[in-house]
Amino acid sequence: MKINFSAAKEVLRALKYRNYRLFFTGQGISLIGTWMQQIALGWLVYKLTDSAFLLGLVSFSSQIPTFILALFAGLLADRYSKHKIIIITQSLAMLQAFILAILTLTNTVNIWHIITLSVFLGLINAFDMPTRQSFAIELVDDKKDLPNAIALNSSAFNAARLIGPTIAGILITTLGEGICFLINAISYIAVIFALLRMKIQSVQNEVKSEKVMQGLKEGIKYAYNFIPIRILLLLVAIVSLTGMPYTVLMPVFARDILHGDSSTLGYLFGAVGIGAFTGAIYLASRKTVLGLGRWIAAATSIFSMGLLLFSFSRNIYFSLFLMLFTGFGMMMQMASTNTLLQTLVDNNKRGRVMSLYVMAFMGTAPIGSLMAGTLASTIGAPLTVLSSGIICLAAAFWFMKQLPNLRKVIRPIYIQMGILPEVSQGLQSVTHLNMPPNK
Repeated sequence: MKINFSAAKEVLRALKYRNYRLFFTGQGISLIGTWMQQIALGWLVYKLTDSAFLLGLVSFSSQIPTFILALFAGLLADRYSKHKIIIITQSLAMLQAFILAILTLTNTVNIWHIITLSVFLGLINAFDMPTRQSFAIELVDDKKDLPNAIALNSSAFNAARLIGPTIAGILITTLGEGICFLINAISYIAVIFALLRMKIQSVQNEVKSEKVMQGLKEGIKYAYNFIPIRILLLLVAIVSLTGMPYTVLMPVFARDILHGDSSTLGYLFGAVGIGAFTGAIYLASRKTVLGLGRWIAAATSIFSMGLLLFSFSRNIYFSLFLMLFTGFGMMMQMASTNTLLQTLVDNNKRGRVMSLYVMAFMGTAPIGSLMAGTLASTIGAPLTVLSSGIICLAAAFWFMKQLPNLRKVIRPIYIQMGILPEVSQGLQSVTHLNMPPNK
């Protein structure tokens, strides 16, 4: 029992910080509502329109603002209080959910309402996501606990992905989509309350005196010239553009391919959540960032193979099984990349680099969603997902070939940060496996 308690304490070590505990708890509750709304919205759009193209268009509408504005939002996060920005964005997101709930519960919702509100939420997320990604370092006092905090954030996100869709699938069948939107709106109260309870020290950032365009240019130049960051962002962009839009087509698979209902859709997303949650817990248990490069390559391959096989499946149980691996691979790739970026980036450019990460992760997704919806309406959802899996698998092999060069660049940084000496004392075998030999 003592060993199990120690292991659990290690996995949850970032929770010893009060601000992070508040953030983690509030986000954990709010994210359940967020996933409920996402599932209900996809089902509602497909019920109203029977159009895979409009599924893609709605997703495009909600995500394209992130692609356009995320870098500017990252600059704001570097200049101003991340804490205050997040309070504003979360409050506006709550307003959006309430409006959507009222329209749906009064049976007055139309597709143009949904697209308009999706654009509004996209504008909010464009500022919220880069800020929230770079906010984690202000919530933990010891930077060594930052990877654990990022992994726990991912575990909360994916635990919500497990719980939210399952509840949504049941509620849609019994009470309708509107109740899911209402619950999401109410869930924002938890995260706003937690944010208001935090005690955040204001930080004066050096970039405040810079001109906007100069600051943006500096952030882009820094990320492009730093080879590991450039390669990591490029892989995320490829996977998000071609692979992640499979989620947009899930209502098509649930209803038309697997001949199920909204509960089937909830189970599919729930299976993704289980796989992703497993990956997040594993990352949270890790004590070092060493070896994450290999995990990114392996996880991208697992995600790709999950999509490939899922495109051929016509059995609900086999599809659920494959979604476990798809969720695990997706989680491991994205969270490991996030952790490496946060470890390597300079503090005064963190907001801008994380905005580039959000652009690569979420910003390319709307283009992919629109492409997937258009392609699915032409060649069908299964062939569309099959194509996605093939492209992502090719990207995984490309990244694997880049690993030796990336290690040469990252190794001196790890030595300077004290990561390698610390690890070499107790984990020499891991160091040997993941780093090139000394010359």
